[in-house]
Amino acid sequence: MSTEPGAYIHPTEVNKRSRAALMDQKPATLWFTGLSGARKSTTANHLEQLLHHDCHHTVLLDGDNIRHGLNSDLGFTEEDRIENIRRIAEVAKLMTEVGLIVLVASISPFRSARQFARNLMEPGEFIEIFVDAPLEECVKRDPKGLYKQVLSGEIAHFTGFGSDYEPPERPELHLRTTEAGRAELAEEIVAFLKGRIYGDKTPEEL
Repeated sequence: MSTEPGAYIHPTEVNKRSRAALMDQKPATLWFTGLSGARKSTTANHLEQLLHHDCHHTVLLDGDNIRHGLNSDLGFTEEDRIENIRRIAEVAKLMTEVGLIVLVASISPFRSARQFARNLMEPGEFIEIFVDAPLEECVKRDPKGLYKQVLSGEIAHFTGFGSDYEPPERPELHLRTTEAGRAELAEEIVAFLKGRIYGDKTPEEL
């Protein structure tokens, strides 16, 4: 065992499984990845409402929101984007240890960074959800005005423009947001989750 300061992991008596048992669910991280404007946050937010209504314990980690706090010191270089995902992944892991269903909505453009997040979790605990929309559709939507700034030269190396997006090769779920709305997509995720990380109980049965 290492004697380096900070290297020792202190054991705890109350573990992830005992915490999750109180919530009647299996902890998991649902990782929404896709281009800006693909509707990751919109879909994740609607899904969380459904899960909350069904008495499931959740937390939503939105990439934009986290950049106002934990990751406010990071920019948009490739190194900073990798560090951004590393920190979000570590937080998600801590949240699963509490027993929560964690929803992460972040562009997370690099496969290696998403694989790092997956490797932190137990088998079956990481669910990659590819929120797919063509770049031209995302540019047309432009809900935050970011593509307008990119096209005017105000922002450089934005994902899809000078910085690559590496789509998932084998995501657990592949959602096409040009073919369905947020409610339909959220219901598709709920159907996928039932029997995997929680049962079919309604609020009245809990």
